[in-house]
Amino acid sequence: MKKEIVINETADQIRIAITEDGKLAEIFVESPGKERMVGDIYLGRVARVMSGIRAAFIDIGHKQDAFLHFSDVDPNIDDYSSLIGEDSAEVDEDEDDTSDEDVGATAGTQTQQRETTTRGPRQQVAQRPQRPPQREIHLERGQSIIVQVTKEPVGKKGVRVTSKVSLPGRYVVLLPFDGRIGVSKKLYNFREKKRLRRIIRSLLPEGFGVIIRTVAEGKDEELLRSDLEQLVKTWREIEKSLKTEQPPILLYKDLSTVSSVIRDLFNNEVQRVVVDSRRLYKEITTYVKWFAPNLLEKIEFYRGKQPIFDVFGVAKDMQDSLGRRVALKTGGYIVIDPTEAMTVIDVNSGRYAASKEQEQNSLRTNLEASKEIIRQLRLRDIGGIIVIDFIDLEEERNKRKVYEELRREFRRDRAKATVLPMTEFGLVQITRQRIRQSIMQSFSEACPVCAGTGIVQSRATVFTDITGWLGRYKTNGNGRHLKLVVHPYLASYLKEGRPSHLFKLMWKHKVLIKLHQDPKIQVNTFKVFSVSHDREITEDFKG
Repeated sequence: MKKEIVINETADQIRIAITEDGKLAEIFVESPGKERMVGDIYLGRVARVMSGIRAAFIDIGHKQDAFLHFSDVDPNIDDYSSLIGEDSAEVDEDEDDTSDEDVGATAGTQTQQRETTTRGPRQQVAQRPQRPPQREIHLERGQSIIVQVTKEPVGKKGVRVTSKVSLPGRYVVLLPFDGRIGVSKKLYNFREKKRLRRIIRSLLPEGFGVIIRTVAEGKDEELLRSDLEQLVKTWREIEKSLKTEQPPILLYKDLSTVSSVIRDLFNNEVQRVVVDSRRLYKEITTYVKWFAPNLLEKIEFYRGKQPIFDVFGVAKDMQDSLGRRVALKTGGYIVIDPTEAMTVIDVNSGRYAASKEQEQNSLRTNLEASKEIIRQLRLRDIGGIIVIDFIDLEEERNKRKVYEELRREFRRDRAKATVLPMTEFGLVQITRQRIRQSIMQSFSEACPVCAGTGIVQSRATVFTDITGWLGRYKTNGNGRHLKLVVHPYLASYLKEGRPSHLFKLMWKHKVLIKLHQDPKIQVNTFKVFSVSHDREITEDFKG
């Protein structure tokens, strides 16, 4: 698979596109006022404790308090004794394989959510252990607490945070409150894992833990040492600020979007990085020269006259990603409808097929749709609950094929996802990790006319509102000369008919109405002015 990173800087935005085989797979955007927050560390203050939902709200100095679920509270930092070097319990390092979730650009601190690999055939057939009892969490209002942002604010919700703090580097992730040494599950070579553990164990200061990332494979001790020392130095600086600062305050700001993408995604699988900004080109080359000088030859400065996103086909894919309907090569299409609670995706064949071919045609369309849906989920960064309504299939083996195709495509996705088998009604339920705002939220805003619903009141309904307003005016107002200001779309309705709707209004209420068209006024509203008093009187007689 051909993978490229394309970076574009404008006066007010930096956009980073990840393409796979010439198609846009992911997009990251950074603009003034919307800087990346995942990975930032704060000294916060507990604002509210909601035991009923096992969560607390933390004041970190933002407009909205951060959300901290009890499952994200680290038991090792009930007090801050660990900050002065006290050791924490260390697990058996030789049995802790940890999944690397590409900290930073997409998931921030999600690498700390670790799972232990299955160890041996006996454990595979052993009885599943019972769910452990919920851990007691003791948080009090006003209490100081160190937290790290794991999810960007979405809609009216504030950021989500964890007290399981981590500092991501190029080759390792430092765990200040966890003494274990974990290795990415994507590192399969046993001897290499053992070598990396031995090196890190000899370098790691007492009381710290580490996750060894996939890109550490084959790297020499000096590179690992430099990466680890820089992370430890950063944490020591955070410790110093804790002794003098009062909450709420930002303790640590993670890398910019560009630097974090380069840190986490630029590896040997990437064919090239192309950037159209001299400033960013210099910043990237300086950074890469430090951690991976062998990758420098893959970085290119774009000198073309055409916009870089046009040349790489990114602009068109971005525009398509904002649409509700996505076409498939087979002639079918998918429709993506985000709602408050979930995202609903409908798969349609788009054309009729003979009944004897219907099963195979439906399967073919569903399989193609599966690939495109996963690409769209990644591209649009859609998280939460997702329900897909596939074309009906009769045979169970075909339903299974669609399910397996979805799971296979999700392997490219760095966000955690759970896929359930297809139901008898052709529905597939998915939950996908939500980290930041979706592309729709980043590149668009709610329509000021329809408030994001996609629909407005009918002209007949607005006409009824005007009729009611005139009825109240006739009862309580005075004066027979009015000026009615409406959108041209509504004005055309008022002029319809013989006699027109507007003439009927004037005849019924015995008033003279001068119609004025204003394209700036909302379609479903109107304004009324008194000609004799030369002022707006709309609110005076509203119901």
